[in-house]
Amino acid sequence: MSNPMRLPQFLWPSASPPPPRKPRGTGPAARSVLLAAPVLAGALVLSGCSGAADSQPPGRAVAPEGRAAPTPTWAKVTGPPHIVPAVREFRPADGIGWRPSKGARVVVTAGAKSTVADEAQLMAKDLGGLPVVWGEQTVRPGDVEVKLTGKGGGRPDNAPPASTADESYTLTARGTRLTLTAPTDAGIFNGTRTVKQAVRTAGGLPEGTIDDRPDRPERGMMLDNARKPFTAAWIEARIRELADLKLNQLQLHFSDDQGFRIQSDSHPEIVSADHLTKDQVRHLVKVGQSLHVAVIPEIDSPGHLGAVLDHHPDLQLRSASGRVVRGAIDISKPQSAELVDSLLKEFTQLFQGPYWHLGGDEYQALTASDPEASYPQLAQAARAKYGSGATIKDLAAGWLNDRQKTVEAGGKSRIEAWNDGFFADGKVAADKNRTVVYWTGKEIGARDPAAYLNEGRRVLNANDEYLYYVLGEPNNFTYPTGERIYRSWTPRVLRGTAPVSVPVSRTGPDRIPGGRFAVWSDRSQAQTEQQIADGIRLPLAALAQKTWDPRTPAMSWADFKALANRV
Repeated sequence: MSNPMRLPQFLWPSASPPPPRKPRGTGPAARSVLLAAPVLAGALVLSGCSGAADSQPPGRAVAPEGRAAPTPTWAKVTGPPHIVPAVREFRPADGIGWRPSKGARVVVTAGAKSTVADEAQLMAKDLGGLPVVWGEQTVRPGDVEVKLTGKGGGRPDNAPPASTADESYTLTARGTRLTLTAPTDAGIFNGTRTVKQAVRTAGGLPEGTIDDRPDRPERGMMLDNARKPFTAAWIEARIRELADLKLNQLQLHFSDDQGFRIQSDSHPEIVSADHLTKDQVRHLVKVGQSLHVAVIPEIDSPGHLGAVLDHHPDLQLRSASGRVVRGAIDISKPQSAELVDSLLKEFTQLFQGPYWHLGGDEYQALTASDPEASYPQLAQAARAKYGSGATIKDLAAGWLNDRQKTVEAGGKSRIEAWNDGFFADGKVAADKNRTVVYWTGKEIGARDPAAYLNEGRRVLNANDEYLYYVLGEPNNFTYPTGERIYRSWTPRVLRGTAPVSVPVSRTGPDRIPGGRFAVWSDRSQAQTEQQIADGIRLPLAALAQKTWDPRTPAMSWADFKALANRV
């Protein structure tokens, strides 16, 4: 590889702690650079690890000439580590800790073709351009050793984690060396984020061992880029921000009544003028994969299809009186399924990974006081397809089941939909392999989240009381704050402000897999991209903390806020 970047002078060994640096700029360009560097560095560090590796501590370092390598000296790093989210366990030991220093390297024993090669290279870049060396090497004082444990090397590179165990990692600072081990590249990546933040906040890591893993496997953000187009650069910056906070999902709601925001080859007529190209989306997905952030697509149906139906008016839902229902597709017509399925087939191939969000919320036919009388064609279609006594709810449930079959045929296996797309006591039940994304209990007929948990379903927390950032604050919404999330929200608070009323055994990570902070663009001009980025920064940090560690945070909000502003 090419010669490494010269290590910045502030990272050289010294007899005193490095002087505090001036805060970086807060403008868009400065923020973009700040977010980009962490991601690139992490990719570099991890690229050299794969397969099983021993867990023996680093041996005695020997200089290439055969002389013992000099031991670096620096001011002692004092702990515990200050990280967002906070590490779950730190066991201190006697010693001066570890700081990045002149002559230090990143050592990847598994080699340059291992699944952790990109993560190792990213970390090396984060640390000022340390060189990365591959294969069996003598670990010298000041070095960072990156190793996979167990059988993690058998997984595909940057594969989504199967459980929180896949995201665990251990960091040991001992004898001026740093060792990062994990069962998978996802865990290695999380460890690199801890190293990056620790260097930023304290100059390095204190002597001792960190054992860390998330509490909930799904942690992230949803972006409504249908009502408001966001630039590809802004979305990429958010992916990098999520990754640095160890958040691992970004949902894109790119189709709604106000716009269809990604290039379509099968139906170019529906695409809004201001949209992302497929090449831009491929780049975003690739960046997400390299940073262990899954990009989750959503094409909402059978409601919220206005931008599509503007070009297919014959498929719009009409009431018995002939009134057109904006955004709702007539699910009694076979051509409606053909249209939506053609889009699903196209976009399952664009978005790599196992995830798909079906939407399913706010189908206006179901909000009428007498749906069967208001939409007799839907009632008739329900009885024809599902038998006597079937209702429009059954037809809507069957619609989502059929769309799920389409995306599953396209390779998707982790399917989800909004909670108001699940119906009780009908002839047709929602597919069991579909996660409920619970956003509200305020809609007409909304069921308590306990009902879904009692049915055995997985329920992802998108509680609009805490996690909805709705531009312009319509309908009594107010912008959520990081402080409120930090103080009173947990993944168990699915609706309103109280934990869901079910046995605790039904609220673990296997049943409530995590939380997702949602940015909705109802009044698209209410805030600029920069204002949105500033407004969601602390809420995302708080969400990261509360989904990573189930315990009450040890830091006060004031201290956490100050720390989040530093990292």
